[in-house]
Amino acid sequence: MKRFRFLCSLIMVLVFSMSAGASQLSIAMITDVGGVNDQSFNQSAWEGHQRAEKELGVKVAYIESRQDADYGPNLETLFDAGTDLIWGIGFKMADAVLEAATHNADQKYAIIDFAWEKTPENLIGVVFKAEEASFLVGYIAAKMSKTGKVGFIGGMSFPVIWGFEYGFRAGVAQAGKKVEILSQYAESFTDAAKGKSIANSMYQQGADIIFHAAGGVGDGLIEAAKEQGKWAIGVDRDQNYLAPDNVLTSAMKRVDNAIFNIAKEMSEGKWQGGHTVSYGLAEGGVDIAPTTSKHVPADLLAEVEAIKARIIGGEIVVPFSKETFASFEVK
Repeated sequence: MKRFRFLCSLIMVLVFSMSAGASQLSIAMITDVGGVNDQSFNQSAWEGHQRAEKELGVKVAYIESRQDADYGPNLETLFDAGTDLIWGIGFKMADAVLEAATHNADQKYAIIDFAWEKTPENLIGVVFKAEEASFLVGYIAAKMSKTGKVGFIGGMSFPVIWGFEYGFRAGVAQAGKKVEILSQYAESFTDAAKGKSIANSMYQQGADIIFHAAGGVGDGLIEAAKEQGKWAIGVDRDQNYLAPDNVLTSAMKRVDNAIFNIAKEMSEGKWQGGHTVSYGLAEGGVDIAPTTSKHVPADLLAEVEAIKARIIGGEIVVPFSKETFASFEVK
């Protein structure tokens, strides 16, 4: 199936390169190994491309990466196709994207989830304050836990994922209850079986709500939640549809909005390369899922809205690392 999807994406790029008119803006993305239908940020990125196609008339395409070694060749394929803007989706592509941007100064590139101290003028980095949405779901988890124990499953141990964990931890602390947090990293974004195993272990240890920031690994968590009759908290997209009775909420990261916004700027003749764009609650880049109201009481949602306002206003500064969490004070 993965090979079939890979061949389909290459055919899409071939058609894309043949059909894009000289005056028609073209953008395309390269997924990480999670694939375009990962129910997470790759899928959200593709939805942003599709919206740009529908609303802006932009020509779009994608190539799926089956392994890390595919990143460089896939970047070359899109470069050879004459793509106006090439997206790398995920921090694991950072080295390959930077190398491509350095060698092809006239080609525009962008990447999700990475920032450099010095960014080439033909490259844009996009990062998200995922810790802010994680803080909100952590607060909800602590308030709704009946066992006083919740869990966090991370994909790979990397600063982007640490932001989710420490934002979640701070949100739990903000709730003012004594709640224990179980935490484990799968060192994968694709191993759903491992995610299910970790989740089952946490549920057996007494956790009744588990939050993941682990891509496809989270599919295993959600399956375990369904089987155990427990709660899971999704990530990146509103994942309630995967288990309507068991996904309590999701910490959304609006990769689709970032993709669309930059496509819109380019369609208007604007390019702001050489820097990093940061999306948080204030910019509409992160939030809790719209379906949260299905399972979370209205009075608790009102508390969450008040906390959002305090974060946007700067009263609460959400930690994103072990160091910043160490100095976090509940306010």
